[in-house]
Amino acid sequence: MAESSPSPKKPSKTRRQSMDEPPSMPSSSGPLTEELQCSICLDVFTDPVTTPCGHNFCKICLNKCWDDSQTCSCPYCKETFKQRPDLKINTSLREVADHYKKKSPEKTTEVLCDICEERKLKALKSCLVCQSSYCETHLERHLRVAGLKKHKLMDPVSNLEDYICQKHERPLELFCRDDQTIVCLCCTDGDHKNHNTVSLEETQLMIQDTQQMIQDRIKKIQDIKHSAEVRKRSTKREKAARVELFTDLIRSIERCQTELLETMEEQQKAAENQEQELIEELEQEITELKMRNTQLEQLSRTEDLIPIYSSLCSPRNSRNWPEISVDTHESLETLKTALTQLKETIELKWMQHYAVDVTLDPDTAHPKLILSDDGKQVRHGDIRQKLPDKPERFDTYISVLGKEGFSSGRFYFEVQVKGKTDWDLGVARESIDRKGDIPLTPSNGYWTVVLRNGDEYKACAGPSVSLSLRVKPQRVGVFVDYEEGLVSFYDVESRSHIYSFTAQSFTGKLYPYFSPYFNDGGKNSGPLIITAVD
Repeated sequence: MAESSPSPKKPSKTRRQSMDEPPSMPSSSGPLTEELQCSICLDVFTDPVTTPCGHNFCKICLNKCWDDSQTCSCPYCKETFKQRPDLKINTSLREVADHYKKKSPEKTTEVLCDICEERKLKALKSCLVCQSSYCETHLERHLRVAGLKKHKLMDPVSNLEDYICQKHERPLELFCRDDQTIVCLCCTDGDHKNHNTVSLEETQLMIQDTQQMIQDRIKKIQDIKHSAEVRKRSTKREKAARVELFTDLIRSIERCQTELLETMEEQQKAAENQEQELIEELEQEITELKMRNTQLEQLSRTEDLIPIYSSLCSPRNSRNWPEISVDTHESLETLKTALTQLKETIELKWMQHYAVDVTLDPDTAHPKLILSDDGKQVRHGDIRQKLPDKPERFDTYISVLGKEGFSSGRFYFEVQVKGKTDWDLGVARESIDRKGDIPLTPSNGYWTVVLRNGDEYKACAGPSVSLSLRVKPQRVGVFVDYEEGLVSFYDVESRSHIYSFTAQSFTGKLYPYFSPYFNDGGKNSGPLIITAVD
């Protein structure tokens, strides 16, 4: 039923003109729809599979492509997969592709417009109702005239009769799920009555939905595998780090054990030497006393030698032997001190394993504090800067917090305090009151150790606890175990314990807390420096 068209207006080119238009019927050499064409072999799918990125290929084509390559990537979008995906055949897509293959001729020529009279142009669409194919010019009326808009258009084919129901001479526009075949509307009143049928458009949408579901599930599998791989690598690194840590600890213990044994051996030899010297001295005195006693016995019979007798009887310059002893107490105290230092060294090494990168938060800094550009140093600047009075900013205490807070697990950081006469260090709860003079106590959300007047160390436990330290710390380590309610302070260089808050109850985030304290006319002008953990 051919129609001519007077000077038609050029329509815009689209792959499908409306939802009423059925999917294109592909052939092995003719036009193919995107959903049914393998981009590798450019033919109708054979055993189609879907990649994790959502593109479809023939299973054989994709496997050959991957077999010939060192990496597995999508031939279409080039996305690379870490592991070769386990490909499953898309059964819904295969059924539709196989059905279209049965309907398609093995060979076809270029489809030409049935309306062109002299030089026939290439057809753009075929109409199932008109049983004709149209070039772009002659297709214009089907896109403009209301009655023709309802006709079923498809990609041009030369075998239009294959898309018409041979029994009812109506367009094949439905898919019978029960018989897995394409039927016309009249078939649903006959052989396919009460069968489960859907439009080809719905079938195509179902295919797309199924493909999307497959893609989503493949992506989920890839995500799970990726998470498992990340966790595996993380666990491997953690195990390696712990093995290295405990290896270092074992070496430290062995080294300390060797040093202790050598010290004990040296102390034992020194004690033995001392004992031998005392014994020899006692034996010498005994010999001398025996000789004197013999002489005294001889002189006791002679009256003329009384002066000599008096001389012999005078006491010799001898030790007070009852008070002489070999002291082993000092050795035991040395051993106890060494063991304590070893224990504290091991504890510090373990805590340093949880080191975090701490940077100062300028939004919390008191206006008189000066922070370095890298956020690792803070000092008192005397002059009050004009800064926004934010709720998080300290307005009375010369203090600043770290940027990152912690609400679980363990963390550790180190601060250089060298050359300072006053400082505060520790952690603070996020909800602390930062306005006004609030005591630094655990009940107010602070867990700190402070230095005052150059040599007065205190733990602000409410009431304060005075601390007696063997040496003046140059670098202080702060360790927190959130779940255990523990905040510990260590002298890093001497590897000795300073103080610990134990059995605390933490809520919300904890932030590193710093105060370089007042400048004090330049006596305390040095900065607090957050240092990297060795």
